[in-house]
Amino acid sequence: MTTRKALFLLLITVLLPGGLSIAGDWPHWRGPFLNGSSDEKNLPSSWGREENVLWVSPLPGPSSATPVICKGRVFVSSPIKGSDELLALCFDAGSGKELWRKKLGASSRKVPRNNMATPSPVTDGKYVYFMYGSGELAGLDYDGNVIWSRNIETEYGNISIKYGYSSSPLLYKDKLYILIHRRNRSYRSPESSTLDSFILAVDPKTGKNIWKQPRKTDALDESLDSYSSPILNQSGGRDEIIIIGGDYVTANDPATGKELWRYGYAKEKSGRWRNVSSPVIGENLIFGVRPRGGNGLFALKGGGGGSLSDDRIAWAFDGPTPDACTPLYYKGNLYVLDGKRGRVLTCLDAKTGRQKWQGKLGGSGGPWYASVTAGDDKLYCISEASEAVVLSAGGEEFKILSRIDMDDKPVQASIAIANGRLYIRTASKLTCVGN
Repeated sequence: MTTRKALFLLLITVLLPGGLSIAGDWPHWRGPFLNGSSDEKNLPSSWGREENVLWVSPLPGPSSATPVICKGRVFVSSPIKGSDELLALCFDAGSGKELWRKKLGASSRKVPRNNMATPSPVTDGKYVYFMYGSGELAGLDYDGNVIWSRNIETEYGNISIKYGYSSSPLLYKDKLYILIHRRNRSYRSPESSTLDSFILAVDPKTGKNIWKQPRKTDALDESLDSYSSPILNQSGGRDEIIIIGGDYVTANDPATGKELWRYGYAKEKSGRWRNVSSPVIGENLIFGVRPRGGNGLFALKGGGGGSLSDDRIAWAFDGPTPDACTPLYYKGNLYVLDGKRGRVLTCLDAKTGRQKWQGKLGGSGGPWYASVTAGDDKLYCISEASEAVVLSAGGEEFKILSRIDMDDKPVQASIAIANGRLYIRTASKLTCVGN
């Protein structure tokens, strides 16, 4: 059994209460396998105004938060354009009808190219959890009732980082994991120097802490900022929560929070090595993008304990890598998008690092910040200028199948895949596409 299939079976039995199946759903911002891929079939290779568009629903404002879909519901985090309100929204996945909206917070805080509704929600099929860049964290039922809420910033100090807090929660085995990785001096209150970085495990039923684990680092200045999200890994028969940022990849015990091991990827210290991409798991390897793009990618053999040496690096890629978007693992390949400089997409053999193909996405303008997703042997990308591109996955050739102008920029959210459909969040619309 492949690592990917084993993780899927594990998630079916433990991610949802009562063993409810998540097959066909997209409950986390990186999908059912936490790597950007789906097993869905019969997905569209093209669409347009009159082609394959099943419904379009208005959204109150732009956001980088990817929609999550589970049990016939679509959940979206959103600001209201021109307002400081932060909303949780729920739509019917079949018709696009808005079922409810709930104001969960408000913030007038401004950050470059971002807003306070950037983290994606996460759901277990019964409840849905929302986190915002202003610190609001809340658990709601499927009818939109707030079960509990709290403010992480009020409790633990300012969580504002230079481009806005962006980490999405992880839900696993009756624990909700929240990552706060920041410098000790806030951008908003630089006189303060007592802020810490940590990962928090919260009881999803009550919102109360289960444990809080400090994340120590000797990183400097902006390198202390991390916009990445925690990801689940299974290694050597044990579960691990993998985190990248602050010059290290670390693994924590999901049950206790104890740090199991760490690997330092910053051989020379810099004050500018903030990390945006999240880690990716595949082929018993952990893939990490070095900060700032253009600094390469490494495939790490995790496990064990203590500080890992460079001997644990299985392979490295020195070609074009992302500044922001997270790589995709799909059917034995790793897809790496440098969406800012050359707009180059590279397909690598995930086991060996061998380059299979590479090509330029091009486009009419703007970078590609959204992470690539995949299903039905197709790759789905979308640029900030709202131009979607569908490519053929696998093989030894870079092949674009279609290019679609969604005409609703800016776009930074990834395309979600669920139940034979695509869910595409643009600046003012949520669009459902299917054959």
